[in-house]
Amino acid sequence: SAKTQNLSKYEHQPFVSCLAGLYGCQWRRYQRARAQPGECCCSKVECGSFGLLILTFFLSFVFLYFWSEAQNDYNDFDWFNFGNLGFWFPWSLVLLAVAAALFTYIALLLVLAVCLLSEGQRLYLHWSHKTGIMVALVFSVTATGILSDLWSKEWKTLQLSLQQVTAPFLHVAAVSLMAVLSWPTALHFFRMNKKVRQVVVLALYLSMLFSLYLVPLGMYSPCIKEAGTLGPAPALIGHRGAPMLAPENTLMSFEKAVESGEGLETDVTISYDGVPFLMHDSTLMRTTNVAEVFPNRTHLDAAMFTWAEIQQLNAGSWFLLRDPFGTASSLSETDRSQAQNQSVPSLAQFLEVAAASGKLVLFDLRRPPYGHPYRRSYINTTLQVVQAHINSSQVLWLPSEDRALVSGLDPALQQTSGLKASIQELTDDGISWLNLHYSTMSQQQICKYQSVNISTNLYVISQPWLYTLAWCAGAQSVTTNSVHILSSINKPLFLMTPEEYSLMWILTDLVSAFLIFAIF
Repeated sequence: SAKTQNLSKYEHQPFVSCLAGLYGCQWRRYQRARAQPGECCCSKVECGSFGLLILTFFLSFVFLYFWSEAQNDYNDFDWFNFGNLGFWFPWSLVLLAVAAALFTYIALLLVLAVCLLSEGQRLYLHWSHKTGIMVALVFSVTATGILSDLWSKEWKTLQLSLQQVTAPFLHVAAVSLMAVLSWPTALHFFRMNKKVRQVVVLALYLSMLFSLYLVPLGMYSPCIKEAGTLGPAPALIGHRGAPMLAPENTLMSFEKAVESGEGLETDVTISYDGVPFLMHDSTLMRTTNVAEVFPNRTHLDAAMFTWAEIQQLNAGSWFLLRDPFGTASSLSETDRSQAQNQSVPSLAQFLEVAAASGKLVLFDLRRPPYGHPYRRSYINTTLQVVQAHINSSQVLWLPSEDRALVSGLDPALQQTSGLKASIQELTDDGISWLNLHYSTMSQQQICKYQSVNISTNLYVISQPWLYTLAWCAGAQSVTTNSVHILSSINKPLFLMTPEEYSLMWILTDLVSAFLIFAIF
């Protein structure tokens, strides 16, 4: 027919040769064949391979998106593996690189397949690519399954990103992709000579298209709000100081954090002779040279060392050796020398830095293990140090044990809870701050607590997009590893009025609908 002749009139020989060669190693013309009108584009085996390619594309995209959005917690992931494997390696970045490489490979194969179909060629996928697809599929499914089991909270991060930040832009990208795919879909549609197949193809395409058109109806983001309703930026509390610029929980780290933030966060342990000192882990292995100084006590609980023994340890050389955030190379020679010679500070030293700079203080307090002489009196021991070295009103008191007693002894402390509860329970306990993981972020709840003068601090937020979300949600402060980066953000990365978003949504849908109609 005239229509068939027009569709098959031109064959871009070099272009088709390149496509078929890359996709199926069919570099010579006699090795490939055109799909005749009404004929399926490939055999059942090749049709299955094409379906598997599409499935792998979506699964590899899901994992890549999932893991790229989890960058906020890469440091936690790498230290988790360090604790289990006993040696340091940037597993998170390796995983990201592998995921990106496999997704790129699968995406290129899919583009080649679509181009071949657009040229009316029958598909034949080379066995090496079939093997590659299986590798990518197994990797994506296995990695997603393992991380879902070990790091399930990251799905909440993905949900926050997808629903509240990137959804408007992903919607535009998805609709644009459907407009691009309308060309090969239309060619395939008009090559068919059976009405049933045409109806199935068209119905599948249109159902996907209209579903995308309606996606914005179910989207909510605190960053889509009326002009003039955005509150002040959350205050920045340095998580263990400024751990990207100096070894965590050292005086150098806190001095760096003081330059950019409004508060300091740390972790407190009681030494065997009753001196509160700063240490996050239960052992000294990760952040000191205990293996060199006390080789037979490497795995001993940090609280079982005396303060004199702890003072013998170096708490900075590990930072330059392992470079946990990939930032050590950016330090000046002076900073590198200073980091190299850091020691474990006492709580008193830490409080003096905060008191001198007028910064807020927030700390976790770990109860000593059984057999420790201060196991029962650790709260009182810590409180005495706090009262001796800082104005109590600067302290967000997080330990929940003996809270009523502590509040009675020092009413000026800002009582802080690490658990969400009803307003009645919080007010009965005299809570003025909540310290919550960022995955629990909710604009409605933050506003509800704020209405009764209970402030919300979210931890640990180090990525600008999460900080933007916390800002739009109304959080009063965030604990962060990147205080020097977030302090330079003067406005949310993503903010628009409902009217602006509706206009973007409607224009995207109308323009794509016009283009798709014109192509068909």
